[in-house]
Amino acid sequence: MSKKIIIVGGVAGGATAAARIRRLDEQAEIIVFERSGFVSYANCGLPYYIGGVIQDKEELTLQTPENFRERFRIDVRVRHEVTAIHPDKKTVSVKNLKTGEEFEENYDKLLLSPGARPVQPNLPGVGIDNLFTLRTVEDTLRIREFVLKEKPKSAVLAGGGYIGLEVAENLRELGMDVTIVQRPNQVLNPLDYEMATFVHAKMREKGIHLMLGHSVEGFEQKDGKTMVILKDGEPLKTDMVILAIGVAPDTRLAKDAGISLGIKNSIVVNERMETSVPDIYAVGDAVEVHHRITGQKALISLAGPANKQGRIAADNICGGNSSYKGSQGSSVIKIFDMTVATTGLNEQAAKQAGIDCDKVYLSPSSHASYYPGGTMMTMKVLFEKETYRLLGAQIIGYDGVDKRIDVLATAMAAGMSALELQDLDLAYAPPYSSAKDPVNMAGFMIDNIETGTLKQFFWDEVGELPDDGSVVLLDTRTTEEYGRGHINGFVNIPLDELRERIGEIRRGLPVYVMCQSGLRSYLSCRILAQNGFDCYNFSGGYRLYETIYRDCVAAKQSYPCGMDKIN
Repeated sequence: MSKKIIIVGGVAGGATAAARIRRLDEQAEIIVFERSGFVSYANCGLPYYIGGVIQDKEELTLQTPENFRERFRIDVRVRHEVTAIHPDKKTVSVKNLKTGEEFEENYDKLLLSPGARPVQPNLPGVGIDNLFTLRTVEDTLRIREFVLKEKPKSAVLAGGGYIGLEVAENLRELGMDVTIVQRPNQVLNPLDYEMATFVHAKMREKGIHLMLGHSVEGFEQKDGKTMVILKDGEPLKTDMVILAIGVAPDTRLAKDAGISLGIKNSIVVNERMETSVPDIYAVGDAVEVHHRITGQKALISLAGPANKQGRIAADNICGGNSSYKGSQGSSVIKIFDMTVATTGLNEQAAKQAGIDCDKVYLSPSSHASYYPGGTMMTMKVLFEKETYRLLGAQIIGYDGVDKRIDVLATAMAAGMSALELQDLDLAYAPPYSSAKDPVNMAGFMIDNIETGTLKQFFWDEVGELPDDGSVVLLDTRTTEEYGRGHINGFVNIPLDELRERIGEIRRGLPVYVMCQSGLRSYLSCRILAQNGFDCYNFSGGYRLYETIYRDCVAAKQSYPCGMDKIN
């Protein structure tokens, strides 16, 4: 006897599950109810339709109801909202949003893939006409129509997450004056602050205004403009506003049905994607997952995990025994010509989880330095101090960023230690990499820490270095580099002159050494250590420090990071 399977939500996890169920069970009756007018659409592509990069709206949808019916014999009903679940009767209440008709549908198995909804703050003026959110294709079409019809010259984005930055880029490419307002002092929360400063610099370079550390208090219409009221600043006058301050699990149905909820009202599931109610499964942005690094419960709203969960739920609905191993939050985003990627924990999250962590910064080229066209990337790799377990990585650059983050994500998933990165046998040819790949280089640096060959100090410790002569502060860049900018108190002895001038360095004192990226200062530390000095290498180099300093100045904020020390 064939099973009847109802799926609530036809995007990402829901659509994946539906197709997988059909591949496993040709006889099953499959019905998908989707509240919006579209299924299987690419959420991540929506901002690029607004900006005109994707010109045909049909390209946003991977499948249509007609395609599902013809190829998979799946009954997909768009603009149908499931309004209630009745586990005792194994039925759902459904409303046809086009006709107003209400009916009940029975099920043998039920899969919930409701996704997440944009956070709508309870602020004055939220209902004004030129204020938008972006989550569905319909949202995208409304914004695109407004842009084409009204030809706005300015926009304010409330929120600096992935969607906010992608929309900001696309509106800026249309020639609009764009401002991002963000309560934290940085964009992209998966990044640590110092890494986010590279993103801030790129966005300012492209003409986007950043109002970081500011809170939106409400909105007003005045003289045909929208006034964005700030808690701690002058109002911003703009032609349109897009709220991108985050999403929350859409779990009202689950709650009303008595399904157990977890953190932030997300749906609790086991590794088989089963909820607390028999024969009801859940996947996607609405579910609580196991974080593979911390072992704690987490919410990770990404398309990759949602699709994997949909496949696993489908397997188990069809009698299989698949399990979801958890998420580690690997992501990548394009910001103009820059690529930003993360995996695992950032430093702040590691500390919040009670993990004692260490880190390395490096600034390698995307490929062999002698091959034309190489670009620099900035990498931060985190590991647990005692065990050298890989915890996370962040990479910002241009070419080759996605490749390296995927290697690191794979190493983490495989349970490799940070020390084993040096042993990875990675592909090499001058147009693509160096013989010592950046991932290998991170492993070499971590190995040097483990053996005691490398001791480090960091950007947020510079302000704590004594200026009473009890330590030596040494800058080993060229005199030209030093002349263009340096940190107060650091004396200049270029690396290539160090051996001849080593007598200028006072013995018996700790020596704190910096260069542009951290390589020359490391070589200097090796020379000094073998001549009896106690040396500490500045991880990330002056390039990192200067980027942070310029960000502090641009934001007109003061952070306790020694930013007053630069010349």
